[in-house]
Amino acid sequence: MTFELTALALAALLQAAQLVLMAVPANLELGPGKTLSPRDPHRLKAPLAEQVSPRTGRLYRAYDNHNEALLLFAIACVLVTLAGAASPLTAGLAAAYLVARALYVPAYAFGWVPWRSLFFAVAWFASLAMILIALFASSG
Repeated sequence: MTFELTALALAALLQAAQLVLMAVPANLELGPGKTLSPRDPHRLKAPLAEQVSPRTGRLYRAYDNHNEALLLFAIACVLVTLAGAASPLTAGLAAAYLVARALYVPAYAFGWVPWRSLFFAVAWFASLAMILIALFASSG
């Protein structure tokens, strides 16, 4: 397995850890009556993410953000691997993604400005660079 695919597997585990980091306090704060319900909007009056503490709300948004970022990173890892473009550069970019996304969680949870945005940008640009490398490798 390429390092890029290993990084993808680790990013998926990070996503699972983020779910736990968000869900445990959310369940404690909201109680099973809300978290086990069908969550119909007319019964809840507001989305669950808006009914939790500020820090738990940030963890919820960080989790959602990684759901979105993980798709681009997964595409990048698969493209690099299938194009045969894996290299020390793409491995470094994959590592940068993973480290940046791991740092993004506490940066968001604790409101570290501007670090949250910086970590987001590093991960996003790393994914984009990997995609561009795979494209250029396959056209050559």
